[in-house]
Amino acid sequence: MKKIMTLKSSKRTVSAIDEQLPPKIEFPCADYPLKVIGHNADDLKDFVIELLLKYDEHIDVSKVTHQDSKSAKFRSIRLLITAQSEAQLIELNDELKASGRVITVL
Repeated sequence: MKKIMTLKSSKRTVSAIDEQLPPKIEFPCADYPLKVIGHNADDLKDFVIELLLKYDEHIDVSKVTHQDSKSAKFRSIRLLITAQSEAQLIELNDELKASGRVITVL
C-alpha cells in the first residue's frame, strides 16, 4: 500500500507524489538495465542479444539471464547495455516490439 504524504503550504496542499520527478539519466549510461519480456521460445534470448548488439557491441553476454513465467508461456531476458541517448532507447524499444516476439521492454 502506498502512503501519500501531504505538504501544506500557504497557498495550497500538494501531495508529495505530485512533486516526485523521474530520475534524470545522464548519457552515456553504463550498465543500463533492460528486461525484455516476450513469448517463450528457445531462441528468444539469442534473438534479443543479436538485436541489442546493434545498439551496444560491448554487451557482456555471459551476464545475460533469462527466466520463464510459471506457465512457461513467457520468457524474460535481463541484460545490461551502455545507453547512449533517450532516442537510442526509444528506437531499441520500437524495434524489439516491432519484431512481434517481444511484448514489453522495461
